Amino acid sequence: MDQAEREAEASRLCAHFGGRVSRLHVRQRLGLEADKAARVFGQGLNWFHPENWYALHRLLELGLKAAGLYRRGLRNALDIRCRRHVVFSPRLPSVFAGYTLLQLSDLHMDMHPDFPHALAEAVRDLDYDACVLTGDFRFRTAGDWEPALDGLRRLRLHLKDPIYAILGNHDSLSMVPAMEASGLRVLVNETAYLSRGGERLALVGIDDAHYYRVDNLDKACVDLDFERFCILLSHSPELYRQAAHAGFDLMLAGHSHAGQICLPGGMPLMLNANCPRRYARGPWRYHGLQGYTSAGCGSSIVPLRYACPPEVTLHRLLPQ
Repeated sequence: MDQAEREAEASRLCAHFGGRVSRLHVRQRLGLEADKAARVFGQGLNWFHPENWYALHRLLELGLKAAGLYRRGLRNALDIRCRRHVVFSPRLPSVFAGYTLLQLSDLHMDMHPDFPHALAEAVRDLDYDACVLTGDFRFRTAGDWEPALDGLRRLRLHLKDPIYAILGNHDSLSMVPAMEASGLRVLVNETAYLSRGGERLALVGIDDAHYYRVDNLDKACVDLDFERFCILLSHSPELYRQAAHAGFDLMLAGHSHAGQICLPGGMPLMLNANCPRRYARGPWRYHGLQGYTSAGCGSSIVPLRYACPPEVTLHRLLPQ
């Protein structure tokens, strides 16, 4: 969109947010989306962004079909597993013992026509208290996002309230009004609270830190009391240092897909995250911060997985 269209879109989004998100942030995000759309080299925390190299996507797809591996990879990508992770903390109020968060990350809802149904089946019968979606709802990083929202609306019918979401590097800020109209609360450098028995946990969600670099912990935490148990939702785990030193107890992230295409045994060929590998998949610790980086529900570049099953994750909180 040109400058006039971006200003009109900024006005529409500011009216929707009603002061929750500043006009400055909205204008920056929309401008960066226009400037950086589908860049393969440069920008962001990584120099190389294979998710934006669409010619490579096609070559990979053709090569895997020629090798007879495509169908197997697609079956793997639609075979979504439920992972269970327990978080012990002496700072957790006793009334929250057993409180469970369902995390869905890297949904890429329009990656394949059968995917929304497969994901709905994976979550339909799960028991949890709140749901968090840690970004990347669109398969590509630019272009039409309505197919992704259609898939998200279908999934929404099978998710229990409350549902909180953040944006990833595949997402546009312009998606937020439609997402919130479907019953999700999108945290754009904001804090929400989870309540039980008169106690509250803080849930902070930041905008994309990996590619657009529009995260703002200062703004998100402006009125936050770190004496209470605090959870950070970040699309990428790359802010683990900042999160630890800020005083967060738990960080939930995604983005890496745990490699998506791995060697037998789960060794990733590549992890698209600018951090040590131990922070790019599964549970980890850094100082007093506990973290979990989801392998993701969906797939990027090609709708395939090898030796790296997609997952939805149940995080059960327990006092230590």
